[in-house]
Amino acid sequence: MKVMLRTNAAGKLLVYVAKKDLEEEVVSQTAGDNAQIFTLSNGWELSIAGLSDPIKTPQTVDARRLS
Repeated sequence: MKVMLRTNAAGKLLVYVAKKDLEEEVVSQTAGDNAQIFTLSNGWELSIAGLSDPIKTPQTVDARRLS
């Protein structure tokens, strides 16, 4: 699914899922095999591959929902 990554005024990373009209804050971030795993404040886990470090925002990326 396509998601947009952006940072809010407080500097926190946000994920926006347009098809669900959902915007949630990233509460934890871990490195997986070839992707980064983001845990959102609603409990979703998203796997996003190919991100640079540090993450440049705003940007639209492909994500896979793990849970």
